[in-house]
Amino acid sequence: MSDTPEENQPPLDKKNLDFILDIPLQVTVELGRTKLLVKDILQLNQGAVVELTKLAGEPLDIFVNSKLVARGEAVVVNEKFGVRLVDIVSPNERVEKIL
Repeated sequence: MSDTPEENQPPLDKKNLDFILDIPLQVTVELGRTKLLVKDILQLNQGAVVELTKLAGEPLDIFVNSKLVARGEAVVVNEKFGVRLVDIVSPNERVEKIL
């Protein structure tokens, strides 16, 4: 009988993961960012345009619980906006964002 960790672990199956499948997560898609002064915010009105840091056509950042996990592109689905995932962030890149 061997004491390697692999042999002591029960096989990973669907039942072991079922308890986390219903946990709600917050998914956010960021078009871009900007900084404005309070006086500029107070002067905004309908039709105002706020310039963002990203260029048109650049990938959108997708966050899960405030952590960058992917990048995507805007799409229209049944007359609603959606996002198509085009790149999943590597685990190394996720660690770099935290540090």
